[in-house]
Amino acid sequence: MKKIIYQKILSDCLIFFLIAIFGISSIIWVFQAVNFLDIMIEDGRNYNVYILFTLLNFPKIISKVLPFCLFFSFSYIFIKYEMNNELVIFWNHGIEKIKVINFFLILSFFVLLFQAILLTIIVPKSQEIAKNQIRTSSVDYFEGLIKPQKFNDTVKGLTIYAEKKNSENEFENIYIKKSSSNAFQITFAKKGVFELKGDRKILALYDGQTLNNNDGKTTNFKFSKSDFGLENMVSHVVVHRKLQEQSTIELIRCVKSVYENIEKEILNCPISNPRNVYKELFKRLITPFYLPLLILIASINLLISKEKVGYLKYRFLVFLFGLLAIIISESSLGLIDKNSINNIFLILLPPILMIVTYAIIIFKLKFNLVKG
Repeated sequence: MKKIIYQKILSDCLIFFLIAIFGISSIIWVFQAVNFLDIMIEDGRNYNVYILFTLLNFPKIISKVLPFCLFFSFSYIFIKYEMNNELVIFWNHGIEKIKVINFFLILSFFVLLFQAILLTIIVPKSQEIAKNQIRTSSVDYFEGLIKPQKFNDTVKGLTIYAEKKNSENEFENIYIKKSSSNAFQITFAKKGVFELKGDRKILALYDGQTLNNNDGKTTNFKFSKSDFGLENMVSHVVVHRKLQEQSTIELIRCVKSVYENIEKEILNCPISNPRNVYKELFKRLITPFYLPLLILIASINLLISKEKVGYLKYRFLVFLFGLLAIIISESSLGLIDKNSINNIFLILLPPILMIVTYAIIIFKLKFNLVKG
């Protein structure tokens, strides 16, 4: 019977947790996906790049909302059980409160492991793949490059401007400038329209002239029609890998090189100021240890009877305690110092808070036992 009771409350907690995390993550993902439309429209990317890029950002969203969803879900189920008098079944069957709390504390370490894998492996890899899609993809949604009354320099070495777009989808009074290290080309045209020529798309220009300057030598010619090729265009994107995209192993190697004071060929590994590397490693390896603390705080609701005077006040204080723990876990990143010795307290803070919270629970149980 005890096993069935444990399975019931565990399944309720996990089901509600999964619904909450995927529900909230999906809502945030939809809003981000709308913002990422600029990748396709403004940057000239196709739908495949856009869809893959947005999907690869979903693991990052999950890792961000997981702590709050975990605390909220377990707190909600524990409070629901108390309000429906279902916890009485536990206590009437001789189940000790501390054993229930220990059960969920053990469960929290599995969630910790999942979050650690998510932050150390899945999220960095998905971010790297997503950014590589942008770096390696070409600009092939050319219609998005020309916005009437707006200069567009999305494509490297290319600036395009059109005065207006008429009812026949033709651009009027087009200005195009292509530039390189020692040369540039400026083209003016009265009209321009996108056309397919074979299997590639071109911008057909009508009634214009082109000015070429190469090493100081200038040439000029007029045309009635000129095809402006748009293949193999590359947009202005960040080509170097950010810390968020680097593997955890690379970051650990960076920290090792800092201690050894040896310059190594590791991206974004500034030996003189490794604070950002420490922050990234702290986020991946230390912040997951706040999850058992959040489970313990949520478990305090098991100790508060709804018959107790000031029940709502105690429940509100527990909720504030949990929010404070989440805020500390996030804000502690800003306190990371370039001197690793000064970061020891921040590293030890999660287990210290967990031990203190567990001690408070033990004291509360013994106090109620003596009082009873």
